[in-house]
Amino acid sequence: MLSRKEFLRLSGLVSLAGVVGKSAGASQKKRKSGPVVVSTWDFGLQANAAAWEILKNNGYALDAVEAGVAVPERDPRVTSVGLGGFPDRDGRVTLDACIMDEQLNCGSVACLEHIVHPAAVARRVMEKTPHVMLSGEGALRFALDQGFKTENLLIPQVEAAWKEWLKKADYNPQPNWELNHDTIGMLALDKQNRLSGVCTTSGMAWKMHGRVGDSPIIGAGLYVDGEVGGATCSGLGEEMIRIAASHSVVEAMRSGKSPQAACEAVVRRYYKRRGELAHGKQVCLLAMDNAGNVGAFSLMPGFVYAITHEGKNEVRKAGYLLEK
Repeated sequence: MLSRKEFLRLSGLVSLAGVVGKSAGASQKKRKSGPVVVSTWDFGLQANAAAWEILKNNGYALDAVEAGVAVPERDPRVTSVGLGGFPDRDGRVTLDACIMDEQLNCGSVACLEHIVHPAAVARRVMEKTPHVMLSGEGALRFALDQGFKTENLLIPQVEAAWKEWLKKADYNPQPNWELNHDTIGMLALDKQNRLSGVCTTSGMAWKMHGRVGDSPIIGAGLYVDGEVGGATCSGLGEEMIRIAASHSVVEAMRSGKSPQAACEAVVRRYYKRRGELAHGKQVCLLAMDNAGNVGAFSLMPGFVYAITHEGKNEVRKAGYLLEK
């Protein structure tokens, strides 16, 4: 007969073996062949194409996501990112971005003016400073010290739109998703199984000067953990901040959910908590685990995302919880 001490010792070992076995089983995901890159919205196609050029040549996922989002940042037709982004109510274009690698290294800039590529500046913050986030004048000063050049971000057609808005001056900032585009968030997995992400935006059109949404906030607009996966989001930034959206999705994947199930769970939990306050406020989540599996879900219809894998670059519609 076992003594009580021996019984407890063996019981503990059995219990521990069960926990370890369950954890190991949950982390065993079939790796997709080759690299994968995903990004929010249809203009992500061009961004993905640029990222893919790096990934297909055995490049680093971090380099890929930075190069990828530089495309919409430089594109004046994209009025929610970089050059040509809609300004705040004072006519000032302020940009936000963050970047993160598989080792939890991250960098961020907020309320940055006069610099076309805030994601690249965010990476410099990550690699060249002991900090995670720089904002406003300090972020601009740092960018200039790093050799970035200033440009006029308020291009003529956007300035004309702002002056038209001034005729009524409705101080009710609007997320640009109503114009079928918004923040770009991108996640990439390279051939060496390294996962990285980036999120960059000009934020709400006609926002109060100094407003910062979720895009530069690690855990809200973007979160990456190479042991699990990554997530990014789009829509109304204030709502993503309330639920630490991207971090919540990654933690749901850590608990064993697929990227799709994780996105759905966070959107449903958000709606359960906010109820009527959620109506009319778009929340869009995009996730990828460290095996290259992808999921996406939004509160309302309209969210699409771009995915590139095995050389195929396409736009997919995300599922959603509510009708408008």
